Amino acid sequence: MQSYLWRMDDSPDVYRVRDPRTLKAVAHPLRVRLLGALRLDGPATATELAARFGESSASTSYHLRQLAKYGFVEQDPDQRDARERRWRSVHRYTAWSDRELAGSPEGRAAAGFMRDRQVEVLLKDRADFESHREEWGPDWSDAAGMSDDVARLTPDSVRLLMERTSALVRELAAADAGDPRTARVAVHLAAFPSRGYVR
Repeated sequence: MQSYLWRMDDSPDVYRVRDPRTLKAVAHPLRVRLLGALRLDGPATATELAARFGESSASTSYHLRQLAKYGFVEQDPDQRDARERRWRSVHRYTAWSDRELAGSPEGRAAAGFMRDRQVEVLLKDRADFESHREEWGPDWSDAAGMSDDVARLTPDSVRLLMERTSALVRELAAADAGDPRTARVAVHLAAFPSRGYVR
């Protein structure tokens, strides 16, 4: 999905959602997948997306129009021919503030759905890698993985952690551009206060 709770900058790559109705519009099982596909794989038609997700073209077309209504997607100006309508994502990331959206049940529910979706994507990415680990080879098998840590931090430090990690990912991607060994890598980062339960 490429959504970041903590990407709050004013970059044109970031759609900063402040209205609960707007976040609710994308907090839908199919819409969030359609948006993720357009962000990761580029423009596509409703028919192409329908085939990918096992949906009807009418269904994907309707949900793409809803995403467009709220500013998440738009028609691709580079249409291959006049008979098709290709869609593209307007932004690379979606950001929101839980504090801003906490004032309504609608906002809380939409933000909760998006957080649950991020966990689903993490689990899917991990399962997909594990099921194809041998195909990736020893270098990827050795480099990829997960880690966890516990530290005593302030909210400001957690925000800084998120910002610096995001900046490092962009820096490394720029440095690796053009290297034939690159692959699309899913980077997941989460930080939550803990009451010290046994882990």
